[in-house]
Amino acid sequence: MKGRLVAAPGAFLIAIAAALWGTDALLRRPLARSTEAATIVFGEHLVLVAIMLPLVPAAFAAVLRAGPRYVAAAAAIGIGASAIATILFTQAFVKGDPVTPVVLQKIQPLVAVVGAWFILGERPRRNYGWFLLGGLVGTWLIAFPSPFDVRVDTALPALMAIGAAVLWAMGTVLGRLLATRMRFQHITTLRFTFGLPASAVAVLLVGAPFTTSGSDFAWIAALAIVTGLVALSLYYIGLRRTPAVIAALAELTFPVTAAAVGYFAFDATLDGTQWIGVAVTTVVVLLLPITAPRVLAVRRDVVPATS
Repeated sequence: MKGRLVAAPGAFLIAIAAALWGTDALLRRPLARSTEAATIVFGEHLVLVAIMLPLVPAAFAAVLRAGPRYVAAAAAIGIGASAIATILFTQAFVKGDPVTPVVLQKIQPLVAVVGAWFILGERPRRNYGWFLLGGLVGTWLIAFPSPFDVRVDTALPALMAIGAAVLWAMGTVLGRLLATRMRFQHITTLRFTFGLPASAVAVLLVGAPFTTSGSDFAWIAALAIVTGLVALSLYYIGLRRTPAVIAALAELTFPVTAAAVGYFAFDATLDGTQWIGVAVTTVVVLLLPITAPRVLAVRRDVVPATS
């Protein structure tokens, strides 16, 4: 497919999905204090696969028709972006504050740009760099109250968040690849289905229990439906018509929402530079629907393989 891909409606849906992910801490942080991260993620996948079970045969049939490359992409999304990344992200809440782990993983636009270049052949136009720079500067300012004085005690949750960022960024790129050939509900189903055995293995490796209390499981189910099923459905609908490099910027609603949740729900404080970061990141996201057709159009010089 040659020419230009523009993505204002798709970017809007992705931004809504990412905003839902930004509310994740409302449930995940309290749960992480009473239930191990691997147990939470396994429970989420168990609930989601149970809900999506009627779609599993059709989803596997669709990905097999698409070819081995797409099967590998679906497996990588389920194992890496859905299971491992979510465990790292959840564990970062145990080790860190409610804002920093969420925000630091937004380095993923950098990873997404590189991945989209090599895997999808997406070539962002020159002006895209200003949006990317603005988004990265904004999230950095939100993450660190003293942006030029990063302390060692934030290193462990930061590394976990960065690991999740890399995996989620590749999930964006590979999800875009699948979205060119498959329906959003099939991609969502495959993500959870491949993620379930991966999360089960993670539970065994870390020695965590497979079960938790009834009340915690109810909250895990709510988390799975809101930030899992609903958010990912919107995300993959939007991703079908949105280049990965633009999707990565639309996802910057995540840190803005997360910062608001941390401030209002967990009494996290934001200083002057952090508020500037919120403002810069918000402007980047708000400009996407306006400027995407003219400034952020992406030229596709390389066509992904069809098998």
